[in-house]
This record gives sequence, C-alpha cells and structure tokens, in this order.
Amino acid sequence: EVGAGSNISSLYADTTDTNESTPAPTSAPRPSEGMQIDHTEPEEAIIHIAPKAMIRLRELRTQSNSEIVLRMGVRNGGCSGLSYVMDFSTREEIGEDDAVDEYPEEGVVCVVDAKSMLYLYGLQLDYGDELIGGGFKFFNPNAEESCGCGSSFGV
Repeated sequence: EVGAGSNISSLYADTTDTNESTPAPTSAPRPSEGMQIDHTEPEEAIIHIAPKAMIRLRELRTQSNSEIVLRMGVRNGGCSGLSYVMDFSTREEIGEDDAVDEYPEEGVVCVVDAKSMLYLYGLQLDYGDELIGGGFKFFNPNAEESCGCGSSFGV
C-alpha cells in the first residue's frame, strides 16, 4: 500500500532522456581474424578465401575425394535486396562467360557468373563454426548495406 503523501512516480523507472549517448554496437571479429593465409591465391582473384574457409573447403574436398568446384553468385531477394548463392558445381558446368579462380594446390575452384561479377569482385569468403549462425560467411566490400543474417546485401 502506498502511504499518503508518498511519491508514486518513485515506484517506476526514470525514463527521461539523460543526454547520454547509447553505445554503438561493436561488430564481431571475422572468423579468420588474426590467422595467416596458408594457401596461394590466384593472381587477380575475384573471391578471396579466408583461412578458416579454406580449412573447411579442404575438409569438404577430403570427404568428397575429388576437386571442389564452388559456384558463387547473386540473386534478387533477401532482407537487403540481393542474396548470395553458393553451391557445388562441376567443371563441365563452367561457361565461357564465367570468371574462374583456381586453387590447384588445394583442389578448389571458385566460379562466378558474369552478371554476379559486379557485385562479388573482391568478396572475402570466411567460415565460422558457431552453433548458431555458423557456416560460410560473406564479407563484401561492394555492399553498402548488409542484413544481420549475413546472407543478403544492398548496393
């Protein structure tokens, strides 16, 4: 019971503006941050493969017992307007207009279709092993905005 003459507003949190700035969220470090690249990138690589991503690609290559051909691209959709697409492919499916990064010592080939080149040139592919939100991660220098899920971007 509130006694006579007590101040009821003291029972509630003060919601007045204190002019203190809200701290900005800090971005999480990239999964491969601080690691040295232990593979040779092709000259003028389109896609840069970070160390943790290459470790995962080596694991996939070992499991499949054959070369890994990754087809990467962009499609309309997603939270920010464009979504990343990445899938396994074969050498036979590589078209004459596709851009190809070959990592012969690793048994890894990255293929990007001509339409996606504009959006993906310079992209860094990384890999996080978190239980929630783990998997391949895209860090795109061409993106003006990215969504929280990391699978879509806007230009």
